[in-house]
Amino acid sequence: MIRKDSTRSGGHVGETEKTVIWQRKPILVLTAIFCCSLWGSAHSCIKIGYRLFDVSEGDAAGQIFFAGVRFFLAGVMTLIFGSIAERRIILPARGSFRAVASLASTQTVLQYVFFYIGLAHASAVRSSIINGAGTFVSILLAVFLFGYEKLTMRKVIGSVLGFAGVVLLETLGSSLEFGFTLNGEGFVLIAVFASALAGCLIKKFSKDFDPVMLSGCQFMLGGAVMAALSFAAGGRLTVKSGSSLLLILYMAFISSAAYTLWGILLKYNPVSRVSMFSFVTPAAGVIISSLLLDERSVFNMWALSALALICVGIIVVFTGKEDSGAVTTSDRRKKNTIRE
Repeated sequence: MIRKDSTRSGGHVGETEKTVIWQRKPILVLTAIFCCSLWGSAHSCIKIGYRLFDVSEGDAAGQIFFAGVRFFLAGVMTLIFGSIAERRIILPARGSFRAVASLASTQTVLQYVFFYIGLAHASAVRSSIINGAGTFVSILLAVFLFGYEKLTMRKVIGSVLGFAGVVLLETLGSSLEFGFTLNGEGFVLIAVFASALAGCLIKKFSKDFDPVMLSGCQFMLGGAVMAALSFAAGGRLTVKSGSSLLLILYMAFISSAAYTLWGILLKYNPVSRVSMFSFVTPAAGVIISSLLLDERSVFNMWALSALALICVGIIVVFTGKEDSGAVTTSDRRKKNTIRE
């Protein structure tokens, strides 16, 4: 009889079967693009949300409170949808607090507190370009700090092409003004490192725990901490209409769906193959902003060239030979047990 093992948190689909599903190229590509498109829409939604909830640009406490409420709702949403999909109630697994706390502090609290404060003191263009460098940081951490995979020339070339596309897309042919302040670009850079570290940690912790459980619990914990601290600092939200509630629910869905699916992809694939799709996020953000906010047109030579560079960079990395570390150490230990 063949017995299919699963993670410590349980599950109805065998681990080996899950591995095969999430490593299929069409599934990986479509899921990663879906996640990045959701994240790309967040920038426009945040701007609209500030207007709907009467949060001014200089109200840091209100902005962080807004984010905290959003992430707490995202955690609740993740656990509810995950429980429905798994046909069981997903609760924090025994021994998972360290993993949840580590992810909450890096992915939610550190990343977004530093990002929101940094964004208020740095230009949007430079912030977007620094965020684009997050793919480099993710790959370097995966290679040198966690030892998940090897650094290859194909990964370097693909990352450079993708990053060049982000720079071109954000400047759209105009010259880039350089500048750096600790509480501006410096804080955005810290947020990038926190996000990259969280991506590597989710791969590590998902060896032993369900990534859906990790995602839901870390959002609830991180969101509660952000909301409590910002509320104590005077952060408030003014609910004007039902549309404001629908917007924050959609933003919670963005975090819930995108981060949970991204975590599942990281569990079963090399960090480099997944993180390369992060270059799609600023591209999606610019396109959606041009449509919803009428900020700038992307239908010109510079924008199309930038999108082409991003696509080529992803293709260069994605079509390369897959690392032997694509399947986690835990997966190799948990091969199917064959009994007579």
